[in-house]
Amino acid sequence: MTSVILALHLARRGMSTGEVGLLFTLALLTDAALTLVLSIRADKWGRRRTLVLSGFLMALAGVMLVVGESWWVVLLGITIGVISPGGNEVGPFLAVEQACLAQCTKAQQRTGLLAWYNVTGFVATAVGALSAGAWLKSVGSQEGASLVFWVYALSGGAVMALAMLLTRRVEIEKGQNTPLAKSHWTGLGESRSKVARLGGLFALDSFAGGFIPQSLLAYWFATRWSLNEWELGQVFFATSLLSGISGLVAASLSQKIGMVNTMVFTHLPSNVLLMLVPAMPSAGLAISCLLLRHCLSQMDVPVRQSYVMNLVRPEERSAANGIIATVRSLSAALSPMLAGGLLSPTAWLSGPLVIAGGLKSLYDVLLFRTFRSVPTEERD
Repeated sequence: MTSVILALHLARRGMSTGEVGLLFTLALLTDAALTLVLSIRADKWGRRRTLVLSGFLMALAGVMLVVGESWWVVLLGITIGVISPGGNEVGPFLAVEQACLAQCTKAQQRTGLLAWYNVTGFVATAVGALSAGAWLKSVGSQEGASLVFWVYALSGGAVMALAMLLTRRVEIEKGQNTPLAKSHWTGLGESRSKVARLGGLFALDSFAGGFIPQSLLAYWFATRWSLNEWELGQVFFATSLLSGISGLVAASLSQKIGMVNTMVFTHLPSNVLLMLVPAMPSAGLAISCLLLRHCLSQMDVPVRQSYVMNLVRPEERSAANGIIATVRSLSAALSPMLAGGLLSPTAWLSGPLVIAGGLKSLYDVLLFRTFRSVPTEERD
């Protein structure tokens, strides 16, 4: 819900695209620091307790965005509540949740389960985008935005309640915290070098993705083709739905051609389609190209998550996920500020999409060359 309206809402409050981009950059930087602290300590503090705390921060942030007037209050609210400008999950949630799921499943089942996990998230994102667009169409932009942030606050309370209901099976038993995993401040032992190399590649992918978060992509369609919030909500409902459903194919595909091949051979064509979006001569064709891209662009996600789980020991999973998420957030934080300066009819309006597609293609090539021959253990 928030990603569809956030950039437009801030622009209506008098912020320039450059200020909005700077705000997103600062928010992503501070989100990264929060993610690192919580995920590295999650196994020690308790995974359920970490999720409860994260839900509380969501609720507090939603209230701050309703009542806050100044730029600094908005920044603080977006930061502590890990509000995503891109429509994708940020903060410690993914790192801890994926570690919980891996803890309770066999290695052979993991990619398929993570695919369904991502489908759930993408469907929720799709419904949120559609409902936000419909609500703003019916009541107006200002009042509708306030309600969206109240819903965000209530969602934080729901996260707290659900986290409290999780079984103890998601936690690491005391005997599983081996000296090897404790030997470094990162919480990683034998897998540090692999996580470092993988994190570096994911950083490039996230830096590229930071040029096209959903909020700025919504702004691009509104500026280039004059789409309103209701139309934008429908577009991003469809993209999220297609992204989630496409991930279900990834599990069976990875068993046939391998995890790294699945990540690269589905992701690379989607990046070419992204660069073609601004070249389309009409709004309909641009949207069609974007939808086709989302049939492929997220197929690598559950495979990538499962690949990381197989690379590291069980007691290192929260830390590994958190470090990778932090690196991704830090890299993505640099891009919106640059993209914001380009998102003007007098600048290079199509620049963010072209740059993102090109850099993401480079990531695919480097990932294939670096990890195509690196074996992984199927760790339960």
